[in-house]
Amino acid sequence: MSSLAAQCADFAAFDKRASSGEQLSIVFLGGSLTWGAQATDPQNTSYRARTAQRFLAAYPHARFSFWDAAIGGTGSQLGAFRLDRDVLARKPDLVFLEFTINDSPYTPPDADRLASYESLVRRLVQKGILVVQVILPAKQDVLPKPHERFLDPLHKEIARAYGLPSGDAVTLVQETVKRGDATPDDLWDSPTGDGTHPGDKGYALYAQAAWEAYEQGVHDSMKCVVPEKMLHADTYMTINRWHISSATLPKGWKIGKPLRNAVAYDFVPSRWMDAEAVAMREKAPAQASAQSPAEPAEPAQPDPLSLTVRGQDIMLFGEIGPKAGRYLVRIDGGVEKEYGAPINPPPSGELRYVEMIAQNLDPHVDHQIEITPKLQPGQELRLESVCVAGAPAQVAER
Repeated sequence: MSSLAAQCADFAAFDKRASSGEQLSIVFLGGSLTWGAQATDPQNTSYRARTAQRFLAAYPHARFSFWDAAIGGTGSQLGAFRLDRDVLARKPDLVFLEFTINDSPYTPPDADRLASYESLVRRLVQKGILVVQVILPAKQDVLPKPHERFLDPLHKEIARAYGLPSGDAVTLVQETVKRGDATPDDLWDSPTGDGTHPGDKGYALYAQAAWEAYEQGVHDSMKCVVPEKMLHADTYMTINRWHISSATLPKGWKIGKPLRNAVAYDFVPSRWMDAEAVAMREKAPAQASAQSPAEPAEPAQPDPLSLTVRGQDIMLFGEIGPKAGRYLVRIDGGVEKEYGAPINPPPSGELRYVEMIAQNLDPHVDHQIEITPKLQPGQELRLESVCVAGAPAQVAER
């Protein structure tokens, strides 16, 4: 396959720079397995932290900056919209990329997720950034009769096309268990029975796979290249993370700061957002009394947010918590569909909120999007952005 002339410095060149003591930036992009959920100390015993420790040990004179860009429960589609703010802003020389689990490896591959995953690789490599692919297992992958992982070979095909070394922790962990060096319960040792996130022993194997992939890149002088043609659709090569707070907000909406009392550190909204548009419905007034018998007025719903969008996929990014409510979305005058917080929202702490509200729209025509809060008194809707993929990826107020 022919490739474009632009390519990043090879892994051997990175090794030389690190050995000579240069300042280098490394970013870990992924989901909760990158953050280190269920590690006893994610800042020290996650795969991300253990991989960083290997770099410090191998290159004692280098000056590394390590950046965590992982949000649990999110995949490469949101990752494509986060790349500029959470990765490229760190000016990385090297990125470890992990989204295979959160892009659903056990189901028939989703074309849009393949497009978003490849777009991450392509955009990074186009900017001369080295990428190590990391593919991580869940406990079910090492139990008898594991489910087929349909996505792994397709992600590895992308890695080969772009010249990325691939850290296959699925195979490494399977071989470790098969040899009898560990049991599934040794590796996934959570007291709650979590079968997705391993404990420290599992994360140590994940780090081994990631580090061995990097070492392969150095040993083989691998070079990340940009194929002339993409393997999958170019939908996510043109994106727009349109900040709702930049709009003239409807009645009942205001600009707010992201909250900081999340249920987990990788969910803390202020780490991933700068400002939010907040729709609020006031609490119900006090009930009428004998001295004031008039029926209190019901608090009004915030007005709808109306937008005109051109693109193929539309995603909303924000947060939900104990005060979060629900909302309706109408596209092009069609039937309204309800989204938002669960009927019984989390009792405490905020969560990241990601909702794909449209896919495979015709990008050549304007689409009318109406977001209508459906809040109970005292509830709110907190949205940071309307994320649009697919050229021209345009958003305008209506």
